[in-house]
Formats: sequence, structure tokens, C-alpha cells
Amino acid sequence: MKFYLYSFLFCCIFWSCDKKTAVEKAVEEIPLDIKVERFDQVFFESKPQELQKIKKEFPIFFPKEVPDSVWTNKIQNPLWRELYREVQKKYSDIEPVRSELLTLFKHIKHYFPKTKTPKAVTVIAEMDYNTKAIYTDSLVILSLELYLGKAHRFYEFPKYIKQNFEQRQMMPDVVSSFATTKINFGKDKTLLSQMVYYGKQLYLKDLLLPAYSDAEKMGYAPKEITWCEENETYIWRYFLENEMLYSDESKLTSRFIAPAPFSKFYLEIDNESPGQVGAWIGWQIVRSYAENNDVPLAKLLNMNAKELFEKSKYKPKK
Repeated sequence: MKFYLYSFLFCCIFWSCDKKTAVEKAVEEIPLDIKVERFDQVFFESKPQELQKIKKEFPIFFPKEVPDSVWTNKIQNPLWRELYREVQKKYSDIEPVRSELLTLFKHIKHYFPKTKTPKAVTVIAEMDYNTKAIYTDSLVILSLELYLGKAHRFYEFPKYIKQNFEQRQMMPDVVSSFATTKINFGKDKTLLSQMVYYGKQLYLKDLLLPAYSDAEKMGYAPKEITWCEENETYIWRYFLENEMLYSDESKLTSRFIAPAPFSKFYLEIDNESPGQVGAWIGWQIVRSYAENNDVPLAKLLNMNAKELFEKSKYKPKK
């Protein structure tokens, strides 16, 4: 009997690995290549008198209402040039980024065959951490000044924000932006709807970034993922007992969904918790739905939160 049990378990493990390998093999065989254009290098390695040439090559980065003097001053400004030097120290070789983008774009092509592969361009922008990576149908923009490493001396941001200023966070940021093109938020502003919306985004990272850890997908430190896993039952019970799932109270977004140093249960555990635990719970709901329902990805992404939740059979693991 024991022999048959081990044989069964081995077959299950082998089938699971074989299935995963089949997907990854199909992804690898997709004929695709990309080039990363270094607008940051072109701009800061040029002379002011070459500005018109740069504008013709990259018109999207030069709004008509901005006078040329702004750009020529920027090229020569010592602070901007120092920032450029720091970016160059880390990204003089852009090949690792290009390789990661290529793998990501192949995964996108596998799951969304009709999606056009955009051009990738690196920039040095205004340190706006809300737009670190931008994905559009034709263009992916990467602001390299926000991926110098969380301990970089230039960063004067709260710890929970700058902990994601790492190179490894670049692809998760691209997927977050890509997800907004595939998932409709809708008019429902309940906590459950927001949880499921961000849960769908994170589930896309499961598919598109299979080599990344849950902490990297979430933008957490490893210990923050561990905290969520150990307190999943408590978090879920708290939402239920306080009748929060179908509440559209605006404060719930800042308490449990938006990036923050911690979540706000208004209890002693707040200082131990990471922010965005509502998004993390939404991720587990979407994962549970995917495990218990054989539906096309497009249907999952378009399903309303209430229906998805009711069919997910979600239960906390601990």
C-alpha cells in the first residue's frame, strides 16, 4: 500500500513539474526579440546644440508647451548630471534589464497572443514613484533613477516606499502597469471589489513572473509575506466580523489597500503588519478561484468581484 502511495505522489509531482515545464517551454520558443533604447544616455551625453536632433528622435518626451531652455538647462545642470552618473554606474550595461523584459514580453505574448509587443525606453525622470514603470500598447518607459537600490543616498523617502527602489522590482512594476490595460476597475468601490482588483493584478504576476517570489510580486520584504501567511485567518475574520467586505467607506482604502508603512486595524498588531494586507487577501481569493474553476484567463480578469469571491471557495490556510 505504501509503495502505491509513493508512486501516486511521485506521479502527481512529475505531472505538476511537467505541466509547468510545458508552459515555460512554450514561452521560450516564442520568436521575439526586443531592443532597449537609452533615452537617458542620448539626452545626457548630448550637447545643448544637439537638442533639436534629440527632439526629432524622441518627440514623445518633449511637450510642445515646454520651452527648449528647460531642456538645455537640464542637460547642463550639475545635479541632474550627478544623478545620470549614478544611473550609469548601475546600468551602464542594460542587457540584464533587456533580458528580463524579453522573458516578460514572451510570457505576455503566451497568455495574450494578440497583444502587440511595445518598444522599451529608459529615462531619468522626476523621481515620481507612482510612475516608475509605464506600460502602453506601443511603449514601456522605465525610470532608472528609481531603481538604484533602496539604500542609495539620493533617496529621501519613507522606508516602505524606497524598499521597492531595487532593480528586481522593475518587472513587477511593469506588470502592475500592464495589468491596468487588462483589468477594469469598474464602479464598485467596496473593499471586496478593491481587494479582488489588486488580487487579479497579483495573479497576473503569478503567470507572467513565475521566477519571482511572492514578496517581490507584492513589493514586500520576505518577513512581511510571512506575517500575512501567519495572520491570514485573523485578517479575514477581522474583515468579516467588522462587516467590511461590502462597505464602500473611503478610509478602508488607505487602511488596507494603498501602499503604507502598516495596515490599520487600530490594534497593537498594527506596528507589526505590512501595508496593503487587503490586496494580499484579494490575491489569495483570486488564486483560490483559479484553482477551483477552469475558466479562460480573460473571463477571470473580467469577472465582477462578488461573483468571483462566491465561486472561489476561499478559506484562510491557517
